[in-house]
Amino acid sequence: MQGLRLSRSFILRASVAIAAGALSATAFLPIDFGWISLFVLIPLFWAWRDQKILTASLIGFFYGVGFLLVLMFGLHYLGFLAYLSLAFLAALYYAAIGAVVAAFAQRGMRNPWLTAAIWIMSEGLRVRWPLGGLAWGELGGALHDFAVPRSLAGWGGVALISFLVVAINGFLYDFYLGLSSNKKRMRALSGLISILLLVAVGYVARFEPTPTGRIRFALIQGFDKADAELASSAIGPAETQAHFDLAKGLEKNFDLIVLPESALYDDPQVNPELQAQIVSLAEKHNAVVLVNTRHYRANGKLYNTNFAYDPRGEVIGRYSKSHLVPFGEYVPWRSALSFIGPLRQIPYDFSPGTRRQTFLVDGHEVAGLICYESAYPGLVGDFVRDGAEAIVVSTSDRSYRRSNMAEAHFAQAQMRAAENARPVLQASISGVTGVIDSTGSVKARSELFENTVLTGSINTYTGDTPYVRWGDWLLLGAGLGLIGAALLVVRSGRRDKIQSST
Repeated sequence: MQGLRLSRSFILRASVAIAAGALSATAFLPIDFGWISLFVLIPLFWAWRDQKILTASLIGFFYGVGFLLVLMFGLHYLGFLAYLSLAFLAALYYAAIGAVVAAFAQRGMRNPWLTAAIWIMSEGLRVRWPLGGLAWGELGGALHDFAVPRSLAGWGGVALISFLVVAINGFLYDFYLGLSSNKKRMRALSGLISILLLVAVGYVARFEPTPTGRIRFALIQGFDKADAELASSAIGPAETQAHFDLAKGLEKNFDLIVLPESALYDDPQVNPELQAQIVSLAEKHNAVVLVNTRHYRANGKLYNTNFAYDPRGEVIGRYSKSHLVPFGEYVPWRSALSFIGPLRQIPYDFSPGTRRQTFLVDGHEVAGLICYESAYPGLVGDFVRDGAEAIVVSTSDRSYRRSNMAEAHFAQAQMRAAENARPVLQASISGVTGVIDSTGSVKARSELFENTVLTGSINTYTGDTPYVRWGDWLLLGAGLGLIGAALLVVRSGRRDKIQSST
């Protein structure tokens, strides 16, 4: 009977964890109930409480599966096997959180700050490894549309927001557990008040960048074929011409015109007719025109490359994507995985670029990132440290069709703007194209799969936020704190062992 009761307990806890994971995904787009992140982990913490390491690990895994299957549902358009595999593999990170939390708890070390440190260390590893990491689902990113918590990104990146969100969940759960104990209740309340004060100070003392000028822009979005077959079809001359036709409606001068990733069917460096259209557009509006193409270099390797053309037709900047998407832009271990049929749909491998380069727009340094590079704060911060006064993201999210993935990508750009105190212009071939100011607030945006042009102007800025200056100091601190806590546990265990033997 005891074994049966344990089995029923585990099934209940695992079910609660799966439900909590699925509910956590509603904090993100398309539902976007960001506020729910402040208490959605409480059922998971209940399921973890007083469990052995293996059990807590399995419960964490089930939470991760529930969370990621809902969060990344749009990936199934790229292949159901890939979608399931990625979700189940990434769920192992949540299994690790459960195991470490339980390991500390078994030694009498249990508090919300510790759980928050474990959580962000797992998130930090997940967005970096393996194969460049999986940058979806950082808990702090759920608050992308809330100005006060978003301002904290300038201090410690999304990791700082995640840390505080997890701690809030923990202190709320502790408050519930301490309803019958005034001491425990006050301890939990003190933790919540300390977080509130920290957030208030962070917001009031937030970094203010120095304005350096303005850039007039036009962002071209010219792919409106949303049905299943056409959304993943190759770009041809007709799709490219649709972008130039939209540009014909521009009537005044601009400083920057952006044709997004995959908008060109061929490389303008080897196609004189295509290059002539770009140069004509630049001359007509006295603008720098940023385009993206598949580009073969003299070394015979293929690169995903941005070219910036000035009104004279000269290339004043080029940047090849350095953070490639595995199984999207290249196939790792291609020969070993050749038996997997869907991988044959990726006929070639891009090579990663090896150096960053900004380009000048009306005297201002601009960074031109490509697609999901905007999901990785370290790379964006590197461009800002190089002198970028504004950020442009050129992307193609059309393969995700009308799922939440394109919207989620745009939300990540909000967090990059807040982390770096730089405006972000995102130009997407099928949406979301949009304008984000230096605080991360959305000023304009398109809908998915509509042909449109966004025009306007943005301020450019200099000055480094604390996050740009210090990088991932919080992850370093959390890591050192966890090492210190582990050493205390080991030392305490040895002392108890010595005392029991005397």
